[in-house]
Amino acid sequence: VQLVESGGGLVQPGGSLRLSCAASGFTFSRTAMSWARQVPGKGLEWVSGIDSVENAYYADTVKGRFTISRDNAKNTVYLQMNSLRPEDTAVYYCTMPGARSVLPGYGSWGQGTQVTVSS
Repeated sequence: VQLVESGGGLVQPGGSLRLSCAASGFTFSRTAMSWARQVPGKGLEWVSGIDSVENAYYADTVKGRFTISRDNAKNTVYLQMNSLRPEDTAVYYCTMPGARSVLPGYGSWGQGTQVTVSS
């Protein structure tokens, strides 16, 4: 299994970013995927997930601002992040399997992509 995130960067408050996670080594179309994030010194936070029939789930902290989607033809899951806030600053990880929660050490994880929201 390989998960490769991209799309992170520095953005001003109120701005947008789109994260991508390219997946390989498993049957992507049948697998629920999630995004999680971690701030140094703090715990891992599940952010959003999408199941194999494209039901989407969101943490209350991002609901209405973030949108998760998947393209099974490209084996890629996306996280569109709008109205970004400084508290969204974190390393964002793509992980599988699962759409509603994450557990450190369980499943497969990408290397992470840094998102920094600052003026």
